[in-house]
Amino acid sequence: MSSVTQALSRWLGNKSSAATDETNPSQARLLRHSTGLTEFTRIISAVQGLSVLDLGPTSPANIRYLTELGHKVYNEDVLSEASRPELQVKGEDGTVRFDVETYLKYNLIYQPESLDAIFMWSVPDFLQEALVKPMMERLSAALRPKGIVLGFFHSKASAPAIPHYRYQISDGTRGMLELRSGQPHKLQRVFNNRHIENLFHDFRTCKFFLTQDNLREVLATR
Repeated sequence: MSSVTQALSRWLGNKSSAATDETNPSQARLLRHSTGLTEFTRIISAVQGLSVLDLGPTSPANIRYLTELGHKVYNEDVLSEASRPELQVKGEDGTVRFDVETYLKYNLIYQPESLDAIFMWSVPDFLQEALVKPMMERLSAALRPKGIVLGFFHSKASAPAIPHYRYQISDGTRGMLELRSGQPHKLQRVFNNRHIENLFHDFRTCKFFLTQDNLREVLATR
């Protein structure tokens, strides 16, 4: 088992089961149960023809699962796009800042109230501080009334030692996710419950799901 997989197994408190990717035996994967995903799936399974946005890396498994439910899928790898070096610009005083304006000019462009559901995963935990609030404003404006967002948030002060992982839907009805090694994004912060509620301040509800590992699952309804 690789050091990355061992770290993830310790992080999950050995609650998940390890397996091998049949298409790439050298790449280990871990299965994790998600109550938030179960609830998310229950909502989006009630009607066909929804517009669903996945903010993680492109995942054939996620695309297949959502299209089989009869939905239209959009995908934006927010963290990878935000990590582009040209978005780090130097000001007149010599300080380096993240170019939010340029990022938003080319990313997260959706018509108002055009989306029904968003997989946000753990993106806010790893995103540059300057982009967190603008991203949430874009997502909020793009969601239709009663639209939903599923987000995961680290809950331990020691969480910065945990690398970023990709989330793939294994069985949405049972809330099973495959956690795979992702790009080397650095954890930027650990939100407390009040901070999370502030992220969704203009949403009607913000439901927390308790877990036995170091993630808090949140299902927010616009």
